[in-house]
Amino acid sequence: MIMLILTCSFSGCISSQPIQTTAPTTAATQPDELNTIAIQNFTFSPANLTIKTGTTVTWLNQDEAVHQIDSDLNIPVAFYSDSLAHGASFPFTFTQPGTYTYHCTYHPTMKGTIIVQS
Repeated sequence: MIMLILTCSFSGCISSQPIQTTAPTTAATQPDELNTIAIQNFTFSPANLTIKTGTTVTWLNQDEAVHQIDSDLNIPVAFYSDSLAHGASFPFTFTQPGTYTYHCTYHPTMKGTIIVQS
């Protein structure tokens, strides 16, 4: 490593540009923060979300505990996730207007509502 730095210094290859240590990210690879529901401290945040038809909502588990998203009965379209370990996410696209209530299968006191408008 020292040899490389000395060689580079003598040959003029030192750059004034900072070294980037992480890969760049783009908007296309990042979830839309406005439509992301964090699962943290055994709550959904935000607990209530209003979106337009055709919007994808992503739940992101930031708890150490495993969670599972499950829609309540009598909603326009049922949805549910697999078990979500820490760091796992579940996207769902809402294609019909209506009020969607949901809960965590493992922790039924965790509840949320998504209102889909046309």
